[in-house]
Amino acid sequence: MKINLSGHHVDITDSIKEHVNEKFSKIETHFPTLISLDIIISKEHGEFQVEISTKYEGSRIAASGGNSVMYPAIASAAKKLDAALKHRKGQLKSDLHEKPVSTTPEIAHEIVQEMKLV
Repeated sequence: MKINLSGHHVDITDSIKEHVNEKFSKIETHFPTLISLDIIISKEHGEFQVEISTKYEGSRIAASGGNSVMYPAIASAAKKLDAALKHRKGQLKSDLHEKPVSTTPEIAHEIVQEMKLV
């Protein structure tokens, strides 16, 4: 998986790249069809914002996280992206299952009348 990492008012160092690769290695193993991630780390008003976007199985998925410290902001965004990808994967799998066919519902008072109450 290719990770496009860019910074806005933040210098992207080797340690930041290593941390990002470490955080997203789990996502890479769970979702092998992901081709790339676009990650933007920005700092505004003393707050770090991490925005992640990708395409997964035909739909655009984005997540963002924020914190006053950069590494928890990255972790927060990674957790949200993982949840969004799991949700999308669940939607795709549920479409494969056969939908239950509804029969005509029995009316409650008919059921009560058929019961033999003493």
